[in-house]
Amino acid sequence: MSIDINTKMVTLLGKPLSQSYAARMQNTAYKAAGINMLYFYTEVENDFLPDVINGIRHMNFAGFAVTKPNKEEVMKYVDEVDPLCEKMNASNTVVIKNGVLKAYNTDGIGFYRALKEEAPEIDISDSVFFCLGAGGASRAICSVLAHKGAKKLIIASRTLSKVEKLVNDINEKFAPIAEQVDIQDLELLKEKIKSSDVVMNNTGLGMHVSYDKTPIPKEYLKKGQLCFDAIYNPSKTRFLLEAEEVGCKIMNGLGMSLYQGAEQIELWSGKNAPIETMRKELMSILSNEEN
Repeated sequence: MSIDINTKMVTLLGKPLSQSYAARMQNTAYKAAGINMLYFYTEVENDFLPDVINGIRHMNFAGFAVTKPNKEEVMKYVDEVDPLCEKMNASNTVVIKNGVLKAYNTDGIGFYRALKEEAPEIDISDSVFFCLGAGGASRAICSVLAHKGAKKLIIASRTLSKVEKLVNDINEKFAPIAEQVDIQDLELLKEKIKSSDVVMNNTGLGMHVSYDKTPIPKEYLKKGQLCFDAIYNPSKTRFLLEAEEVGCKIMNGLGMSLYQGAEQIELWSGKNAPIETMRKELMSILSNEEN
């Protein structure tokens, strides 16, 4: 990749980022599509987020990506917000044009495209989705599911204020289909999970230093469910491995990462993303990680 004075920069803001494959996938895509851009990492949490964004605003950036724990906090520092992103109140993508920072969210779109591809048997309008977690990824996924007509959303989180706000936002801004379940009420939690068609872990537990942990005991699952983990490194978390043992179909976050990344490239560059090149690169990375 040749870098010159016209190279547009893109960075991912979040922490930790050591598990991310985004830079390799994105830079491979730029090269394949002939896009003069460079993607790199910037580890930052909420405390210094405004300082970093202010610096980016005055440099040669096409925009930036956002991940945990900054997806909601970033909304305070942009100039404009895409309508769907505004309903979500969480952004993973900011585009800079003519000095204006506009927030988008491609996570939900990425999840939806991956779901339709990997689990076409799931009829969203006739399915109950259980979501563990109420952070930025959960906001995006649940919002898009509500937007696409999901039958019911059951949401649980250790952070009571976040889950209450997410449930209220879904019911007020999309459709009255969301309900909260107390994560401390284990019997009720188990009942709600077993009654769901799709069980989603959007907490981040199971990656990096918590690779040996799962947020959902396998006795809470039942055969035939679709179990989704937003994590893609490792490709099979403990949650997904145990779901397989129970007889569930599993889906990790790789497809979501692929499609949300493709949407980002198109927003930043205005060009079509080379999806199959990106897919091959991600699969190559995973293969090398696991060998």
